[in-house]
Amino acid sequence: MRRVVVITGGTAGVGRATARDFAREGAAVAVLARGIDRLDATVAEIAALGGTGLGIPTDVAESDQVEAAAERIEAELGPIDVWINNAMTTVFGPVESMTPREHARVTDVCYHGYVWGTRAALARMRPRGRGTIIQVGSALAYRSIPLQSAYCGAKAAIRGFTDSLRSELLHDRIAIDVCMVQLPAVNTPQFTWCENKLDKMPQPVPPIFEPEIIARALHRISLAPRREVYLGWSAIQAILGTELVPGVADRYLARRGYAGQLTDETKRDEATNLFSPVLGDHGARGSFAARKRDPIAAIATRIGAAGVRVVAAAALAGLVVLATRAVGRALA
Repeated sequence: MRRVVVITGGTAGVGRATARDFAREGAAVAVLARGIDRLDATVAEIAALGGTGLGIPTDVAESDQVEAAAERIEAELGPIDVWINNAMTTVFGPVESMTPREHARVTDVCYHGYVWGTRAALARMRPRGRGTIIQVGSALAYRSIPLQSAYCGAKAAIRGFTDSLRSELLHDRIAIDVCMVQLPAVNTPQFTWCENKLDKMPQPVPPIFEPEIIARALHRISLAPRREVYLGWSAIQAILGTELVPGVADRYLARRGYAGQLTDETKRDEATNLFSPVLGDHGARGSFAARKRDPIAAIATRIGAAGVRVVAAAALAGLVVLATRAVGRALA
């Protein structure tokens, strides 16, 4: 039976790569985004790959637009099976460099956009007692970094919102799966068109992953839901490391967090997508060298965050045992 899948921010980066994977499955894929050029190109690509595409011009920061899109999707494609909240925007720069309007816009897209998408999905899934909602998160939901305060704040807020929702659904005995996937750095076009207050062009913090790695994980999770996934070793390190030694992480990022997000290239005067879409179709990938495969990401997708924590705890316990024995032998 053909699944109906909704992807916000589905015309570039992770969303675009994910739309391709669901299209190969033969799914009906609705993509919500602002740019007409990219919507048309994505819908054509979905059809060429074997799926059914529907592109709906939508600003996810506007709850009425998201609700109208959901209504149209069910009318034209059928009941929504999977809703993936993925739309994003960001501003690179210190807190003081951002205007209140810019900070509000990042929050409206990256946090409220997820809330409105989740509410639209719930309104249709709850009466049927089934469905899957996937929140595309980031390791930055746990470990904030300098120069992206609004984005990091929004990702942390999504995690809090999602945890609250899970408990409500469990209380009401509603069998809707709510999953959150915490991403590593990804090679997407956003670093070319994001708002930038700095003198240099921004980049993802290495190691960098191609968006297709993320797409494979999201597709698999839609078939075998997990409560949460830490995707890749860098995400695992950032999340568990900040829980163990948050002060050390603060100081490390104070020393390395600026240079790690900047290239040597002087800032270019180009269009940004904060308040309006950038024209043209930019595909899924950005311009950075990135990993095309990652076995740890594949394993982490299968075992989920809970499994990763069990493995990490066992490894830590093993190290403590080995260290204790070594000290004992030294003192014998």
